[in-house]
Amino acid sequence: MTSDFSLAVHALVYLNHKDSVISSEALAENICTNPVRVRKVMAKLKKAGMVETKEGIEGGYRFLGNPEKLTLCQVAQALEVRFVSTNWKSGSDDMDCLVATGMAEIMDDIFDDLDAQCKNSLQNITINAIDKKIFSGKEQPYENL
Repeated sequence: MTSDFSLAVHALVYLNHKDSVISSEALAENICTNPVRVRKVMAKLKKAGMVETKEGIEGGYRFLGNPEKLTLCQVAQALEVRFVSTNWKSGSDDMDCLVATGMAEIMDDIFDDLDAQCKNSLQNITINAIDKKIFSGKEQPYENL
């Protein structure tokens, strides 16, 4: 997983909380990253209909939609995030060993299942729940907020 997911969630919670148009520079300052990175991620959120943009000197991004219904799973889908994956696979199809030839597929299945479990869990967490958890100061599960 890349940090784009964390950046996107941070930006959406901040935009929802501020309820105004916020520039990429101001978002980047609050997120502690580069405005170019923010714009790259925000373009995907705009395409998914989660934010709108305003051009000009007082331009920037505004949160769209219902924060009580927008889930972190939807954010992950907009960014095409995989939470569990690997770039390296053990074994080889060219080897004369069932373990060596079968392990990559088995591990892919395990990673796919774990990724699906992560996304399923994120269906229960909304942008509004995160906002409430930040400002309530309470140690409650997201489902109770």
